[in-house]
Amino acid sequence: MGSSRSRGRPSKGDVIVSVFLLLSLPLMCFGIRSFPVIGENLVQAGEDFLGFVEAPEYRNGVECSNKTIHVAMTLDSEYLRGSIAAIHSVLRHASCPENVFFHIIAAEFDPASPRVLTRIVRNTFPSLSFKVYIFREDTVINLISSSIRVALENPLNYARNYLGEILDPAVDRVIYLDSDVVLVDDIQKLWSINLQNNRVIGAPEYCHANFTKYFTDIFWFDPLMSRVFASKTPCYFNTGVMVMDMVKWRSGSYRQRIENWMELQRKKRIYELGSLPPFLLVFAGNIEPIDHRWNQHGLGGDNVKGSCRSLHSGPVSLLHWSGKGKPWVRLDERRACPLDYLWQPYDLHQHKNRYQALD
Repeated sequence: MGSSRSRGRPSKGDVIVSVFLLLSLPLMCFGIRSFPVIGENLVQAGEDFLGFVEAPEYRNGVECSNKTIHVAMTLDSEYLRGSIAAIHSVLRHASCPENVFFHIIAAEFDPASPRVLTRIVRNTFPSLSFKVYIFREDTVINLISSSIRVALENPLNYARNYLGEILDPAVDRVIYLDSDVVLVDDIQKLWSINLQNNRVIGAPEYCHANFTKYFTDIFWFDPLMSRVFASKTPCYFNTGVMVMDMVKWRSGSYRQRIENWMELQRKKRIYELGSLPPFLLVFAGNIEPIDHRWNQHGLGGDNVKGSCRSLHSGPVSLLHWSGKGKPWVRLDERRACPLDYLWQPYDLHQHKNRYQALD
């Protein structure tokens, strides 16, 4: 793993930060709105309101090359604490942490503003290599249909659909991570996975899951729509952890393919969840299968009650609190699930010391 040591705040040259202002963005960089949870307090108090402590500085070992690992994540005030913990976990376990470059996609209309969110990241990780993009909601908001949980309708959930337009054209490969994950293994191992047979994305597949439940009877009883899976053996996969070939993504017009299904969903109710089903419709049955250890998902419980879950069988490299329950919320409310304590060591919020005090 990379070594860590604390030091004084580095010069500006040690930090790579760039925020694209709204007017300078290409039109295809569509945007988002975060559903406010702590809104007015953030606007009034800025980054100090959230009180994150500065992370240790993680440095490369002598064996590291200069090859960059590109990671894309979203950032908003509601999930900020999760995003900070996720970044911390990546750096803490990376064999070459200085090689990791974060592409951070911020909400255009977040209560804290992308500028404040950027300062929080910069102050928490002074030596982090990252770039912040503002995701506009102009077009995607009109494609989103209602879901079984309001949080799933947040336009920021759909930012992964637009990575081909958002990221610099020179970025030809990226790991996409949700904000409610922590890594407990070296991200270099995930980065080094080969996408074979001209596949565009790689992710852990779960072929034992009941795939039919992700779509309504309207979809399955329509011979034209359901024909999309006729020549495939589709399996469920979670879009919170994906290795993506951005060259093939762009050349294959996959954003447009996903949007086509979203437009159809607005006319006919063919699924109940949010951003996942369109990905399944386009990619299920044709993804590079990655070991399950890289997405121990569902730890947030179901999408309605957020009940406690156990780990899947087998080794663990990445923990994912997909579902309604988030570990930082449950820890603060003193109703933590057992696995939430595995997230706690990566939390850089100053209130983390409350847990022991309250107990």
